[in-house]
Amino acid sequence: MIILKRTLLALAVALSVTTAVSADEVTDQLETGKKAYEAGELRSAVEALNFAVAKIQEQMTSRLLTLLPEPLAGWQADPAASQSGGMAAMITGTALSRRYFREDGAEVTLNLMADSPLLPMLTMALSMPFMMQANDGMKTYQLKGYRGTIEHKDGTSEYEINLLVGSRLLVQGSGKGITDQKLLEQYLETLDLDAIQKSLTN
Repeated sequence: MIILKRTLLALAVALSVTTAVSADEVTDQLETGKKAYEAGELRSAVEALNFAVAKIQEQMTSRLLTLLPEPLAGWQADPAASQSGGMAAMITGTALSRRYFREDGAEVTLNLMADSPLLPMLTMALSMPFMMQANDGMKTYQLKGYRGTIEHKDGTSEYEINLLVGSRLLVQGSGKGITDQKLLEQYLETLDLDAIQKSLTN
């Protein structure tokens, strides 16, 4: 009972700082959950609260997806996507991604991953340069003061840049069908890394 009361209170607080088109759905379900709880209908209360939680999470995700930039001039883009649960999240952590493409076949994909298991590997690679020497085409890299790696094998049109932002955020940009790394860097430059770090790791 105490836990359910605390859940109701926490949801009310979350709602007070969350505004979106579907806010009425959330408040309706919170009220339904409250009435069901007071009537002793605990299962119905839990179902209503779960619905409210799901809607609040949808609003949070929608805000996070705006962190991924719009396509540059002459480019198109798929809708931004989020993965914050299930098996994929166990591998990548909370992840946002978006693919950008051009008529000539060029593609750029941006991935923002918080608490990814890949982070320790990147940190280790940066602290032990000899590890990168074993990977042909990988070098240390820096953008906006953040350290990372860039990988490109001679004779290919594929590039990958990984940036370590703080201790919990991995920013990854990959490109294919591009002539050099500049196009990839242009997309990475559009990212507000400070805002992304705050939103995904706080």
